Amino acid sequence: MSAPDNESDYEDDGYDFADDDREFDDEALVWQLLLLINPGDEDTALQQFGRFREAREEGEAGDVADLVQEIIDWTSGYYVDWKDTETFIDAIAQLAARWNLRVDWGVEDPGDEEFLAGTDVPELMARAYDRLREHGYTLWNRDTGGDAYAGWIALRRDDENMQAVCAALGIDLRPGSDAF
Repeated sequence: MSAPDNESDYEDDGYDFADDDREFDDEALVWQLLLLINPGDEDTALQQFGRFREAREEGEAGDVADLVQEIIDWTSGYYVDWKDTETFIDAIAQLAARWNLRVDWGVEDPGDEEFLAGTDVPELMARAYDRLREHGYTLWNRDTGGDAYAGWIALRRDDENMQAVCAALGIDLRPGSDAF
């Protein structure tokens, strides 16, 4: 498996796809997205890209965002039901652990039933967004078109690149502080 030819079509200071006259195909953009959501882990991005290509070759031509979500779920991304606060906390904890980070949820035991019943996913997402920003990361939330929350974490310095790549792919994306 080899990476696409355009291993890095953007600069760390913010590449603006909107101002570029070149045409980018979905495959090249997905590769860029996978690099962004797997900072410092090109091996994982390459494995996920391989699964993306396989799915496309097998005729899975559905929504790019859904396909990407499927190949990154619980490794580089999260997808939770709108009311599943416990799974959201678990997913974010697992994703943050990739960089040896721990999100402070503001309680001693984030698995406490009373805490979970008294909060919701958007509130937890905003809290995780704030805590991750302190460490140079951004929690992203994409529009699932339904009553679920999905997204990923990337380096804060790549915020503009993330927005540009997702816009080019047609993925409606917001920072985790601004849930759909």
